[in-house]
Amino acid sequence: MENNISSNNNYEQTQLVDNENFVSNKRINIINFILIVVIFIGLFIYMIVVDGIENIIILLKSVNYWWVLAGLFCLIIQWICDAICLHIPLKKLYPEQTFGNSFKVSMIGQLFNNITPFSSGGQPMQAYELTKTGKRVSDSFSAMAIKFIITQTALVIFTLIVIIFQFDFFANLMKDFVWIAIIGFGINILVILLVILAGIKKQIITFFTNPIITFLGKIKIFKKPEIIRDKLNSSIDNFAEQFKVIKSEKKMVLKIFIFATIQSFAYYSITYMVYRAFGNFGVDFWQIIPVQAFLLLLMTFIPTPGAGLGAEGGFLILFQSIFKYGTINMSILFWRIYTFYLPIIVGSLFLIPTKNKKQI
Repeated sequence: MENNISSNNNYEQTQLVDNENFVSNKRINIINFILIVVIFIGLFIYMIVVDGIENIIILLKSVNYWWVLAGLFCLIIQWICDAICLHIPLKKLYPEQTFGNSFKVSMIGQLFNNITPFSSGGQPMQAYELTKTGKRVSDSFSAMAIKFIITQTALVIFTLIVIIFQFDFFANLMKDFVWIAIIGFGINILVILLVILAGIKKQIITFFTNPIITFLGKIKIFKKPEIIRDKLNSSIDNFAEQFKVIKSEKKMVLKIFIFATIQSFAYYSITYMVYRAFGNFGVDFWQIIPVQAFLLLLMTFIPTPGAGLGAEGGFLILFQSIFKYGTINMSILFWRIYTFYLPIIVGSLFLIPTKNKKQI
């Protein structure tokens, strides 16, 4: 895959302007940060009211911090694998791409995924960051789309295999939510199929999207529907070209799939590490994985930054029956530190300005 694919210059410029506007919109990010802090403070106050300060102190003294360190190790492995999954297609497009830059871009994506509703801010910010080292916006989005298809496929396959082997435990624990689980997995699979369809049959996608965009323009939701339609068509055209890589670069696809599977494994392991850190036992690692996978699906439909409140509530509902009495609230806090607050804190460090050299 070489960096010689033609692109629409106007589309490139418009996309870049959109990304710069996103960066400059500090008010939204500040509001989201405030909401995150409020959620954190609210969770802490809730714990004090429910558990009491004395019990919290006793619980913290009893924590097995080897399991806490194991959870941190899993988090780092997840970060590294996520960066590798992005680095592989970028390296194909731009041979001079460094892993250090890919890791930086990956962490910035995690930061903005966590501070924006529906994880909507990650990819635009990643594309913007890549333009600083000479990457075209369309190429960046194509690399991220390739990563998305393969990693989501790996996530779904890995999760479904575990559910099949642990079906009785999963069905019993999730008996009140089984239809939600089926719908959630179905939507995840549908999204993957739609992205693949955009890569091989553009006409089918535009057959539905063009009338929708036109209609939204007529009712004044879109001010310039023709520009939006052109931007979408240009994006699909470029992605269709890049999608050919998925069919031709089997070795690259396999590499991404392997690291994406490890990434899923590491992410799901964090919940088990928290479970064991607070002295819980009786439920094994492979039984916790499908429940955590279901919680992850629920979080994708919660319209707050980082799925705030919904993630904590979902963890409480799904896991309280298998955690020891008095440990669930502190477990929620530790789990959110791993999966929410640490990515924000570490990702923020990568926004510190440094000298950038264009790699192409």
